[in-house]
Amino acid sequence: MIQSLNLVFCGTPRFAVPTLDRLVDAGFRIQLVVTQPDRPKGRGLELVPSPIKERALQLGLPIVQPESIKNNADFRARLAALKPDAIIIVGYGRIIPQWMLDLPPLGNLNLHASLLPKYRGAAPIQWAIAQGETVTGVTTMKIDAGLDTGDILLQQDVPIAPNDTAETLAPKLATVGADLTVTTLRGLQSSTIHACQQDHAQATLAPILKKEDGLIDFSRSATEILNRLRGFQPWPGAYTKFRGKNLQVWKARAHDRALPSSELKVESDRLLVGCGQGSAIEILELQLEAKKRTSSPAFLRGYRPQPGEKLGA
Repeated sequence: MIQSLNLVFCGTPRFAVPTLDRLVDAGFRIQLVVTQPDRPKGRGLELVPSPIKERALQLGLPIVQPESIKNNADFRARLAALKPDAIIIVGYGRIIPQWMLDLPPLGNLNLHASLLPKYRGAAPIQWAIAQGETVTGVTTMKIDAGLDTGDILLQQDVPIAPNDTAETLAPKLATVGADLTVTTLRGLQSSTIHACQQDHAQATLAPILKKEDGLIDFSRSATEILNRLRGFQPWPGAYTKFRGKNLQVWKARAHDRALPSSELKVESDRLLVGCGQGSAIEILELQLEAKKRTSSPAFLRGYRPQPGEKLGA
């Protein structure tokens, strides 16, 4: 029966937790949970466990946290001794070496938060929103030596709501992906799922985010700027400069006013800024460097932007 499948689970972030839970609930035997070492966090730099480690401890599952896996003889021997039927990878954060790919008969199965071959890489949720997609999804695939290039097993569409951010969309994808992983495993064991090669010509990339990705380019249209603001939450967000100081834009919406790019305009208690292609946004919440997050009306009362003043300088 499918409940007898022996699995090793490799994961680190909160996104991976629903999949671990569903595998346990579905009756799969999790022989080992592999996650990244505890990392220093906060002002005190105290070591903090990954979300997957915290959940594995609650579930009473065995845990290992190797610093590296490629040439780790002890880790390799431990996995070989377990003889897993499959290794499940969800946001583990390490390149899977060939010896590990070759180990289980059902392969190393990955849950990826996009409809592959679109958005291969470390930040598929963020880039899908930033690029203005209205539909994304999740994919289960067999990992190979490339970057998210393995054969597709199953996919499930997930709509992106107009107000979705990376923070609100990720839990939806995680829940759908957890169910899809269970369905994939059952299908593989019953031989009702057959891997399909990706169309590599249609591939797009979702590289790891950098701080500069959050810098607002006011030559972009209002729609592009707002998509990037939603996609790049909580980090790097969307930021610019005001009077030489960093200014974080937390919330904004499109406005029908046509203004010169980056130019500010105050209408009553509204703060507008010009964008590319004759568009504009209304800033709703913002935060000036070393100050608290505030509403636009409060910001206007405190700083009184002048006619023709611009952001970005």
